[in-house]
Amino acid sequence: MAKEIFMPKLSSTMEVGTVLQWFKEEGDSVEIGDPLFEIMTDKINIEVEAYEEGTLIKRYFKEDDEVAVNHVIGYIGTQGEKVPDAPPGESDGTEQEVNESSQPAPEKVRTEEEITSGEKGKVRATPAARRAARESGVALLEVEGSGPNGRIHETDVAAFLHAGREVKKATPLARKVAKAKGVSVADVEGSGPRGKVYRKDIERQLQEPSAQQQPARVKMEGIRKIVANRMVESKASAPHVTLTSEVDMAAAIKMREQLLAKIEKKTGYRISYTEIIVKAAAHVLKDHPGINVSLDGDYITYHESVNIGLAVAVENGLLVPVVKEADQKGLAALTEKCKTLGKAARENKLKPDDMKGGTFTISNLGMYAVDAFTPVINQPESAILGVGRIQEKPAGVNGKIELRPMMSVSLSFDHRVIDGAPAAAFLTDLKTVLEQPFELLV
Repeated sequence: MAKEIFMPKLSSTMEVGTVLQWFKEEGDSVEIGDPLFEIMTDKINIEVEAYEEGTLIKRYFKEDDEVAVNHVIGYIGTQGEKVPDAPPGESDGTEQEVNESSQPAPEKVRTEEEITSGEKGKVRATPAARRAARESGVALLEVEGSGPNGRIHETDVAAFLHAGREVKKATPLARKVAKAKGVSVADVEGSGPRGKVYRKDIERQLQEPSAQQQPARVKMEGIRKIVANRMVESKASAPHVTLTSEVDMAAAIKMREQLLAKIEKKTGYRISYTEIIVKAAAHVLKDHPGINVSLDGDYITYHESVNIGLAVAVENGLLVPVVKEADQKGLAALTEKCKTLGKAARENKLKPDDMKGGTFTISNLGMYAVDAFTPVINQPESAILGVGRIQEKPAGVNGKIELRPMMSVSLSFDHRVIDGAPAAAFLTDLKTVLEQPFELLV
């Protein structure tokens, strides 16, 4: 036969109690002494434990509902047993005063310090130990007593605190869930009075990122490690100097618009500003052989070929496929080559030869909200060009201020091999060619 669960009357002045939290769901098995729910009165919060065993077959009220004392709030019985669909009303009116010496009522109500411990009944503790535990927020169930039959003394509570054990107030179910999920109750922000932790707080902690959780640790390996090592080697061995200039891209934009359809028809690819910049850089490098160099020990190698490396972002790293003989290719051929190399890099299909022989590298971040940056030289090369976005800026044109599509370019070079004046001359000529792209025909 199903047994009623009542809202207990905890004092002569108590008239209603508020359901703070249910520790059991309908259909859960219940044993004597299991916490069933927690209520809030006008004075304290109390956990109500089961005095019957079976299955929780009905809950009539939810969290934050106010219920009159001695009112039936649920039933414990056997699975499938029929109970009223609505709460049948108050009990017979017998008040259930709860204290440490009272006899069990339909639901034995005890504070956290009085949770049963096995078959021995309550936790044995001296009044001084209970007071110390209450003031410190310690659950006596977690304290090992040194007295007869495990009785807890005030010194045991002090030792527990001295050992740095968890002292945050939490419901038994919250502690149980936390232990099962590997969560420290001390790290959880409780939503109850004075920070008391409920089961829902543990569940929220598991669902939401927390600043107190340990960050993920991933071993640096593969491409990421190779890139890291080469960046360190480059910065450590080569004294980097960076020069920056701004380019008016109006003419280059117009040229791209005029070539879009023609190149796409011929190659199947749409020309981008990357190919225009590659063509311009390769063209200018032929006139500045002192930039198209690399350092090998005490020897400087002046490269006859202009092989432009393109920095391509891939998952967990960076690859630099190389466009060989870039100065000898037209814009259509460059478009096809750059697009196929970029696609192969992103799909991890580059061949070893695709990444060899570079003499100069371009890193284009123009697709991002980046105005300018300082690129790191891709050794054994001696220079690299960083390209920012194109955006309208006020500029002086024939004595007037106009909005012009400006693009920043940054040349980082190895000052052991390249001096400032030759680097500045190269950057100046590159700016001129990009602003007057018809010079590519010369």
